[in-house]
Amino acid sequence: MITGGLEAAGDAITGAVIGRAVEPDHGERGSAAHGACLNCGAALTGPYCNQCGQVAHVHRTLAAYGHDLLHGVFHFEGKIWKTLPMLAFMPGELTRRYVHGERAKFVSPLALFLFAVFLMFAVFETVGGPDLGDPTRSKTEFNVQTGLTKAEDEISKLTRQRAELVAQGKNVAAVDAKLAEERINRNIVIQMQNMIEGKPSKLKADMDLNTGSKALDNAIQHAFENPKLLLYRLQSSAYKFAWALIPLSLPFMWLIFAWRRQFKIYDHAIFVTYSISSVILLLIVMALIGAIGINATPLLMLLPLHFFLQLKGAYSLTWFSASWRMITLLFVAAFVLIAFALLLLVLGLMG
Repeated sequence: MITGGLEAAGDAITGAVIGRAVEPDHGERGSAAHGACLNCGAALTGPYCNQCGQVAHVHRTLAAYGHDLLHGVFHFEGKIWKTLPMLAFMPGELTRRYVHGERAKFVSPLALFLFAVFLMFAVFETVGGPDLGDPTRSKTEFNVQTGLTKAEDEISKLTRQRAELVAQGKNVAAVDAKLAEERINRNIVIQMQNMIEGKPSKLKADMDLNTGSKALDNAIQHAFENPKLLLYRLQSSAYKFAWALIPLSLPFMWLIFAWRRQFKIYDHAIFVTYSISSVILLLIVMALIGAIGINATPLLMLLPLHFFLQLKGAYSLTWFSASWRMITLLFVAAFVLIAFALLLLVLGLMG
């Protein structure tokens, strides 16, 4: 527990430092300096070199090293407290103001995204993921059990039919083919049940797995044998490739504004990055609420409202324009999540 807490804290600090690296001294000023820049030799007239941009005051002490770390974390944090309230309650205004040039006072979208991703995995590592309630798991288990019962019943029915045909001296090839197919279906359901329960399992010989790719067949076999390893790979891939959500979303944002030529792809990138960051931060809040035993699923109902407010404010839309685009964006978000999940699954299977 202690180790996990330290790792989580390290992830959060790393996220802040990386976010800071994306926007070093973003709109902040230090004290003026005189003399020559230690980097390029240009004459100094202020806190930064007007030729290369390096800060005028540099130090070579351990205290300065610690200051750089704290500066990266806490100055980033200072801007966080200006950015987060607007992201939560006025996301459209935040997006519009950033796009139109007000950038020094807010955390940039990319820096906020990086920080949110690191913080999410730090929180999830410590308290677990969002509490979406037990009914989801119960429903999944019920569906698996129903599928298993159905497969067993069909196998019994086909077995009786085969016995009758044999007794009548008739051809049983067609029944045998259906029987083999149902046995494969039954084994797939059994493997799904084992994976849900976290049990390692071997594919049955009569399953005859053949996807057309030997490498994929082996990968699926190994996934069934060690579902916990697959889960770890999925988590690791999600951590590394979360950025892929942004380029996956951009084409759809361009499409729903295709005839509004005043909006550029850059505007959509800012919108998407801030929007994804807000969803990640909501999941963090849900995880923290779930850690105290409260089902935070109802908070997901805030997402349509947040999309609406961000669309309306960022693009100065009417209520009708923002409403239909919000509905479209919900479908887009679902599609992007499915595509991202499939990407993670492929990466997890192939290792």
